Amino acid sequence: MSDEERYRRRRRDIFDLFNDLFRELQEEMEEFERQISRRLSLSPDELRSMDRLNKPILYGFRIEIGPDGVPRIYEFGNVRRSERGRPRIVVSDEREPLTDIYEEDDKIRIVAEMPGVDENKIKVEAIDDRRIVIEASDHDRKYRKEVDLPAEVDIETAEAVYKNGVLEIKIRKRREGRRSRVIQIKKE
Repeated sequence: MSDEERYRRRRRDIFDLFNDLFRELQEEMEEFERQISRRLSLSPDELRSMDRLNKPILYGFRIEIGPDGVPRIYEFGNVRRSERGRPRIVVSDEREPLTDIYEEDDKIRIVAEMPGVDENKIKVEAIDDRRIVIEASDHDRKYRKEVDLPAEVDIETAEAVYKNGVLEIKIRKRREGRRSRVIQIKKE
């Protein structure tokens, strides 16, 4: 190491440290973009062109291991894979909220994270006794999720609460024994 290099190392100021830090961050981001483009079969140019869409890109996943030991991957966000042809990313205006489904003895709880939405802008609709659609739209955020329920439910018992960006829906399961009813016999 020369005397000049030793002098420069001793005389570094805070701005040199920030420049080094930002240079390292930029290199890390470029490497991250290369890895993402490899995994999604996109060229780096295609990945950069997505920035021009002026839409926020939100993608995430969670892995859940079911009682049968089989892992399941659930994706959320506004990035989807196109159905036909080469796998490509499609950025949607609607985000798919992170959703958890809890099956209890007598009811099913659905918890969906939808921050930044007013309570009166949320719509929850039961399509049938096995599917629910959650939609919300407020300012620049739009959410939509179709939830397949693990058991048949009694739609009339549904309750929903929205607090601090989290929507919780509770629905009682349909009881098998309650399907019967007494039939009145009339005299003729």
